Amino acid sequence: MSADVLDAVARALRMDDERTYLFDLARSSRHASRTPSRRRDVEVPPRIQWLLDSMTMSSAFVRNGRADVVVGNPLARALLAPMFASATIDKRGRPNIARYLFLDLGAHDFFVDWGAVGVATAALPRAEVGREPRDRALRELVGELSTRSPEFRSQWAAHDVLMRHDGVKRLQHPDVGHLELTVQSLDLPLPGRAVHDLITYTAEPGTGSEDRLELLAIWAATQSRAARPTRLSPQPGPL
Repeated sequence: MSADVLDAVARALRMDDERTYLFDLARSSRHASRTPSRRRDVEVPPRIQWLLDSMTMSSAFVRNGRADVVVGNPLARALLAPMFASATIDKRGRPNIARYLFLDLGAHDFFVDWGAVGVATAALPRAEVGREPRDRALRELVGELSTRSPEFRSQWAAHDVLMRHDGVKRLQHPDVGHLELTVQSLDLPLPGRAVHDLITYTAEPGTGSEDRLELLAIWAATQSRAARPTRLSPQPGPL
C-alpha cells in the first residue's frame, strides 16, 4: 500500500498516534523476513543528564521505547524508589516500567490507579513493535510479560497504541504517603530513529503533594551530595 493511500486512510479515520503506528507497520512489513537482532541502546548525551539534574523540584527521567528508565535525576530515584528497589530491574540496575507494573505485586499499591496506568503502559511496547519489529530485546520483553501476566496479555490483545502525553498520576509512596502529580511527556530527539521521552512528575503549587514532593527532593539532594566524591581544594604551590 502506498504512502498516499495510508495517509488518506489516516486522515479519514482522524488518526494521531495510530497514524504513526500504521506507517510503522507498513514500513516494517517490507522487512518482515529479516532475523530479529539485538539492537544497541542509544547513548543519552551528558547534556541531558545535566538538564535532568537541574530540575530539582520535578522528578524527571528519560524512557526509551521499551519502557526502560534510561537516566533520571535524584528526585526521580527517590519518587520511584519502589521501582528501583524491585526485583524486576535488569542487570544494570535499570528499571523497566512495564516489567515492574505487571510483574511486581507492589506496583498495585504504589500506583493508585493501577488499571489506567496498565492500559497506558502496555501501549508503549505495542507502538515500539511497530517501529522496531526486529528488536530482539523488545520481543523478549513482550514474550516475558505475555507469559507471566494475564493483565498484560489482556491489554496486549486490545492493540491500544494511543500515547498519553500528559495527565495525573496518583502514587502511594512508602515514605511520604499520597501524592497527586501532573505528568508530562516530551519527545526527546536523539540520533537515528531512536524514540525516547522525557517524563516529568510535578506537583501543583500550594498543595499537600507539593509539600511531600519537596520532602523527597530534600532527601534526594542530601543523598546525592553524600554520594559524590570529595573534591580536594587545590594546594598552593611553592613560593
